[in-house]
Formats: sequence, structure tokens, C-alpha cells
Amino acid sequence: MPDNTHATVSAEQLARASKAAGDTLRLSILQLLGQGSFGVMELCHVFGIRQSGMSHHLKVLATAGLVNTQREGNSIFYRRPLISGHSPWEQWLRATFAAIDAGDALAGDGYRRGLAEVLQERTRACADFFARNAEAFREQQDLIASYDQYGEALEAILASYTGPSSYALEVGPGEGAFLPALAARFRQVLAVDISPQMLEQAGMTVAQHGLTNVQCELGDTHALLSRQTANVDFAVANMVLHHVPAPKTIFNDVAQLLNDRGTLLVTDLCRHEQSWARESCGDLWLGFDPEDLSDWAREAGLSEGQSQFLGLRNGFQIQFRLFHRAPITDPAR
Repeated sequence: MPDNTHATVSAEQLARASKAAGDTLRLSILQLLGQGSFGVMELCHVFGIRQSGMSHHLKVLATAGLVNTQREGNSIFYRRPLISGHSPWEQWLRATFAAIDAGDALAGDGYRRGLAEVLQERTRACADFFARNAEAFREQQDLIASYDQYGEALEAILASYTGPSSYALEVGPGEGAFLPALAARFRQVLAVDISPQMLEQAGMTVAQHGLTNVQCELGDTHALLSRQTANVDFAVANMVLHHVPAPKTIFNDVAQLLNDRGTLLVTDLCRHEQSWARESCGDLWLGFDPEDLSDWAREAGLSEGQSQFLGLRNGFQIQFRLFHRAPITDPAR
């Protein structure tokens, strides 16, 4: 594994990495991993090859430092390495991945169909969990981080917001605990969720508080893109990314939904090793490294703003992250 702290990068290291990437299938794998983390069997399904063959290609890429492993409970996922510095090796990785992402390695219909099926299976598993456990949502969330534990800090961040106040979007509102605060700050609020059961819970909160400016809608951010212009002032993804099949897509979609002065507030768990959260709380991901959120935001065209971290008594840590869409000032664009 390359040492990213070195001030120089050896010719041998670059040759090994270039050789590892110099294969059509491995280029496709690297391009896919630019969209998120995937397990071996998921990659086998997307690319239509046996596990032994996929494991060989992943070993070649890992030995060259082009992929890392990430444990999620009892499962191992593969991902591209975090690039947080500017060492010669990281600069090479950044340029190489950018070139791979700009290519057409995943252009085939078979790849797109396989990827869609993998993500649909993740979505189905998440939706099934909440269909079975919507009534016990609060009890399950209390095992990790109930709104009572972090809501005051979240609402303080909203209170410090000084931007436009016309339209807010909350992705995955859960029981709707944050909706009253959003309704008090914005003239119109849209809450979208893929779970009918959880949307019903949010609707009960809306009715209980008499929030006449809040609309609850079944769907996701991708569906909003097909019918909505970039008019969102403030978007929120509050403790939802760890339930999302491909978290990076939330950043990509929301960046297109925000107006030129728009802000995205993300609240989620920091990376942890409490694997029981997958079974007990329906978590697809065991939190996130802060660098992951920064990378996804940057790639979506968002600039990083304020960050706060809150440690809970049970050992979990929550990150509060603000990202902004900078206005386009280039007249040529």
C-alpha cells in the first residue's frame, strides 16, 4: 500500500499502479467505485463475472493502492481511497481518477442495468425494514442518537442561518422532528421520503403542530430533479445518509436542486464499528468519515462551510456539516 505521507513517489509505485489500472475491466471497477462503496458480490452482479475473478482484480487494485476495504458489520466493501492531501501520490491519484470518471468505461447497458438492480436491492432492504419497524422508529433511534440528544445543536445551526427563507427541502424526515423548526424559518417546506410508513409518521407530526406550510411527499431527490427547477434555499439530510443505498447521489441531486445561494445541512454519524446498528436500526452504512462528505460535496460542486461534532454518552459521534452552492459568476457560463 503506498505511503501517502512521502514527499516523493517512486517510479516503481507509479508503474505498479498504472499497470493495475491498465485493464478495461479494472478501469470500469474504478469508475464504479467513484460512485460509492460496493461488496464483492455486488460487483460480480454488475459486471457479470464470478467471485474468484472479481477477487483477483480487486486484489491487484488493492496491492497497487487504488482501492481500500471498508468493513460494514460482517460485510466487506471496496472503495477508492480517501484523498485529503496534496502529496505527489495523491495528486497522481486525483488526476487518474478524474480521467477515469470522464471516460466511458461504464457506458454499456448491461453495466447500468446491473448497477440499477444492486441499488434497487439496497433500497428494497431499507424500505422493508422501515415498513416493519415504523411504529418502533423512536425506540430504535434512541439506541444510537435520538433527536432529544442532538436536536438542540441542530436547531441552533438553523437559527444561525441568514440566507433566503422561501423554500426548504428535507430528505428523509423520519418522524418529522425537525419539520417544526424548518416550518418556522421558511415559507414553504417539502419533506420527501421513500417509505410510506415513515412519511405517515412525519405527516402526523405536521398535523399535530398545525404546520400548514409543510408538504409531505413520497419519493426521492432523483424524482424531484425531473420536475423541479433549482429553487431550494435550504436542504437538509438529517440522520438519513446511513440509510441511503448510494449516499453520494444525495449530494449530486441536492446540488442541482439548490439555487445559487442554496445551502445543504447534513447531520449524520461519524464512522463507527457498532455493527448491531445494521440489524437493529436498518443502517446500511456504519457512519461516515468526515472526509467522505467533504469529497462528495466538492465533486457535486458545493463548497464546505461550518462543521461541528457532538460526542454522545454511548460512544457515537454526530457530525453537523454545512455545504454551499456558490453562485456562477463566469459570464461565459
